[in-house]
Amino acid sequence: MPSLFSPSLLALVPIPGLGTSLEKPASSVDPNYFEMLERNSHIVYPALAMVVLGLIAAAILQAAKAQDMDGAVKAEFKKLIVDELRRYPAGLETPALASATGLDRSKLVRLLDQMQQDGVIISHITTQRQTVWRVKGVGGAAY
Repeated sequence: MPSLFSPSLLALVPIPGLGTSLEKPASSVDPNYFEMLERNSHIVYPALAMVVLGLIAAAILQAAKAQDMDGAVKAEFKKLIVDELRRYPAGLETPALASATGLDRSKLVRLLDQMQQDGVIISHITTQRQTVWRVKGVGGAAY
């Protein structure tokens, strides 16, 4: 009895794709732009990578520029902060100072840190873990 997979039975059963003629299937017709991409891939892909890197760099620079204030605005807010802190010699906590100046907390804390590095204001942390800012030389003893 012949085996189910004997070479003689396989020759009788037509299997698609195993024909004797070598012809292209109809679905493998490539458009011209695929050929162009394959022929010039050493140029196209690096150029595409450079464009993407340029867009990423532009987005990073734009985000950094949008968050930073210019010098005149920064000076106005620093003056406003000092005036507000002089009204309260014991100092103000960050949330109260943010509501008094109208700045969001992240920009306010950056300005306060700059002013502390410049020696204009000092800070200490309370037992409730709140930072209290005050003008240097005004109020109680230095901490």
